[in-house]
Amino acid sequence: HLLSRRQRQMCIRDRTKVVPRINVLRLRTFFYFYEGGTMKYNRPRGTVDITPENSEKWIEMEQLLRTVAANYNVKEMRTPIFEHTELFSRAVGDTTDVVTKEMYTFKDKGDRSLTLRPEGTAGIARAYVENKMYALPEKLQKVYYMGPMFRYERPQNGRQRQFHQFGVEMLGVESPYVDVECMLMAVTIVEALGIKNIKLHINSLGDDESRTAYREALKNHFRPVLNDLCEDCQARFEKNPLRILDCKVDAKNPVMASAPRTIDYLSEKAKAHFDKVCSLLDDLEIEYVVDTNLVRGLDYYSHTVFEIISDDPKLGAGSTVGGGGRYNGLVEELGGPATPGVGFAFGMERLMLALDDEEDEENGIDVYVMPLGDEARDLAMQIITMLRANGFTCDMDYAGRGLKGQFKSSDRFGAHLSIIIGEDEVKGEYVNIRCNHSKEQSKVKLEDILSYIENHYEGDHEHE
Repeated sequence: HLLSRRQRQMCIRDRTKVVPRINVLRLRTFFYFYEGGTMKYNRPRGTVDITPENSEKWIEMEQLLRTVAANYNVKEMRTPIFEHTELFSRAVGDTTDVVTKEMYTFKDKGDRSLTLRPEGTAGIARAYVENKMYALPEKLQKVYYMGPMFRYERPQNGRQRQFHQFGVEMLGVESPYVDVECMLMAVTIVEALGIKNIKLHINSLGDDESRTAYREALKNHFRPVLNDLCEDCQARFEKNPLRILDCKVDAKNPVMASAPRTIDYLSEKAKAHFDKVCSLLDDLEIEYVVDTNLVRGLDYYSHTVFEIISDDPKLGAGSTVGGGGRYNGLVEELGGPATPGVGFAFGMERLMLALDDEEDEENGIDVYVMPLGDEARDLAMQIITMLRANGFTCDMDYAGRGLKGQFKSSDRFGAHLSIIIGEDEVKGEYVNIRCNHSKEQSKVKLEDILSYIENHYEGDHEHE
């Protein structure tokens, strides 16, 4: 596109040119990526760079998530970013959009099919079986994961092809109390992040007996109008008719609104489980809505499913922040013993959209050292090394700029204190320490720098 229209026409007309007609498109592509003889690289579509000015918010959110997890005695677990493809097709379900349309799958040098993980639960369940965690003395294993996931879908605000997910899995005990524990933790996280106007939506898919009865009811409902539905729904009809309710193409079809409700086909045992979940939420005064249209998008769910919906203006009305549910057959499906489980996950990019944009001055560094001259720079290096060893966050000027430029850097870094070192300071074995909030400046001997800074911070805390 850097060539003019006339230049492109000349390339096509003149058969003596090196570039023949058939290669004009290739030529245009070549020029698109070349600028001044240098190859230009762009990040793949659907990915983002988290630059330093944004990473602080990510770190803050990750620390909050870890803190809440510690409060609930949930431990971190880390699994590979890629797994054997069969794990996801078996665990997630070969009728889901995730498996049929959205996975990043490739062959390795051993001709094995591998897939970048599209979600976290399948990997956790596989690791639970492979590491024989079901044999541990503590029957209920509560773990969380945090990291990148990959789905080939249309990028949009808060949704990327490489995205980050925080999830919790509680494995080993089938109890409505564990269901509620899981939901409480999810609500706690959302509230701690300051997301406004949230509502917990819950439903029950029931046990195997309930699901069998419900599947037959769905088939009877959709069979007369099956030819009017999209091809995907027609394929799902026999394999898993529940997936029809998740269809985005036919979402507004009247037949969807009149479909049978899962809670009308619950077995006695499943109904008792769901009633207890509702009773516990009532006792804890957690507001919730029984949403009979809530199904969730993955095949392994059973019994309780839930989503947290927010009307926060930053996310848009009716936005799903995260969700999860119970999956009692997943571990057994992957070769382990019959093990009940329940969990939830949040897309971390969605959470980031709802975070407050106000800058927190507490994120600034403690000390910025401003040397003037080579000898001062040598001394500055010793000072920041000593301060860092004592737990203070520090930086200094390495570019040899003047005092004005260094003060600008101190402001940009949000430094609480600035240490100024010139020739006189080096000879006199002292420094000037300036508080960037009160603008007060003190002359401090080298051997007293650490105690001065410690006393300064202690004094700040006393005045809070």
